[in-house]
Amino acid sequence: MRLRNIKGADEAVAESIYCIQNPRDYRGNWHTLFSNTNPIHMEIGMGKGKFIMELASQNPSVNYIGVERYTSVLYRALQKMETETLPNLKFLCVDAKILPEIFAPGEIDKIYLNFSDPWPKDRHAKRRLTSGAFLSCYDSVLKPEGTIEFKTDNKGLFDFSMEEIPGQGWKINASTTDLHRDTSMNQGNIMTEYEEKFSAMGNPIYKLIASR
Repeated sequence: MRLRNIKGADEAVAESIYCIQNPRDYRGNWHTLFSNTNPIHMEIGMGKGKFIMELASQNPSVNYIGVERYTSVLYRALQKMETETLPNLKFLCVDAKILPEIFAPGEIDKIYLNFSDPWPKDRHAKRRLTSGAFLSCYDSVLKPEGTIEFKTDNKGLFDFSMEEIPGQGWKINASTTDLHRDTSMNQGNIMTEYEEKFSAMGNPIYKLIASR
């Protein structure tokens, strides 16, 4: 997908007090940034921030970190933060591949992956956020009891994930092929921008929860 460059986005991200500019400095000490020892939940590929901002608003006793590698996308979330300050939410503009360089083992309690790029071509499989390469990164930073929650409208990506995750030594705790009709998994569900769009089109939403 080709992203439209937004003038001033790079500068806004670099200057924002909500976006951590030196994340490696906090490795093993992220609690000092939030000034508490609350659990840390992370969304990778947070887009414009709707999902993680609602989570942070609803759960002030949890710290949230939104990861988005594209400044033009993250810029939209920063604009929202100007009108709704959330002290328990910070952003990172990095590639998820370097998470082990930024977080110490066991520093993250939960990871959300919402409507990730499906990278449909086989030769791009390693780029999928549920591939073995990324699962290894998550394994490096999640607590032993930590979980991953994954949502998508792409059946191919979901099927891939249902095979890849157990194949990498993880387990699927729960899954559904129609989240909005599954009362057991839909309770408390917060929709992303993409989820609202795709579900309005009649697309089923797939979800799984995984752990080691």
